[in-house]
Formats: sequence, structure tokens, C-alpha cells
Amino acid sequence: METDSILEPMRNSNPILISACLLGEPCRYDGKSSQHSELLELLKDRHFIPVCPEVAGGLPTPRPPAEITGNRVLRENGEDVTSHFTSGSELCRDKGLAEKTTLAILKSRSPACGCGQVYDGSFTGTLVDGDGIFTQTLKAAGIDCIPDEDFLNYGSH
Repeated sequence: METDSILEPMRNSNPILISACLLGEPCRYDGKSSQHSELLELLKDRHFIPVCPEVAGGLPTPRPPAEITGNRVLRENGEDVTSHFTSGSELCRDKGLAEKTTLAILKSRSPACGCGQVYDGSFTGTLVDGDGIFTQTLKAAGIDCIPDEDFLNYGSH
């Protein structure tokens, strides 16, 4: 994606959906956050909507890790948690649509929020091209999605 096309949705005043863990919410699978002070600085004058589709879907924090395998989200022990990811993604999407959001900044590589790359389901740290369940849901609704790492790279220029 070109830099201008990535940042185009930033030019409107609509709220931005953002992975809650990026704002310091300890909602990751391991009970930690992925807070980026640079991201907070870039968004300081914007209205944003923090969301965690995994928690919204009823998963606890902390929780065992999960990865996408085909069209399902599985834990390492084989437990299928797809329905949690799907229902949470739909709830968070609806929250964004109600606020007329056109942009989401999402946690890279997450099985919910990954944008462009996700782990391959082998639990070996291997990445493959693809999107998380929430990202897929947002894109289907016409909401632009940017991984946090790309936003930080483009937004700081």
C-alpha cells in the first residue's frame, strides 16, 4: 500500500478503531499490553475507540494462545475458539460502524487483529500472509485496516 493511501482515512474526523492492547489495556492472551507511546502521541488529537474482539467474544485474560488454522481459530491443545473470535469481531465491528469509523489500527500478527500476516497455526512462531478474524470482518464492512507497525512507520513521517 502506498503511504498516501494508508493515511488517507486519517484525513477525516471519524473515530478510529484501535486494538485496546496498543493503548495499554492488559487484554492480550498473556495478560499484558502492547502499549506504544508513539502511537498515543500520533493519535492525541483524535477520537478513537479501543476494542478487543477476543475479550468482547467472552475470552478471559490471560488465556491460552490461539492461532488461525484454515478457517478456524484453535488453541494449541486443539480447542476451537472460532466462535469467540467471530462474535467478538462482530460486536467490535458494530461498535465502529455505529460511530461511522473508516479506519482501524490493529495489533500486528494477532489471530484477531493481524493485518497482512498471522501465525500459521503450528505454534512455532511461523508467519504466513493473511488477516485475523477481526480484520477480515472489518474489511468486509469497508473499514480500512492498518497494522500498528505500519501506522507507526508512516505516521511518524
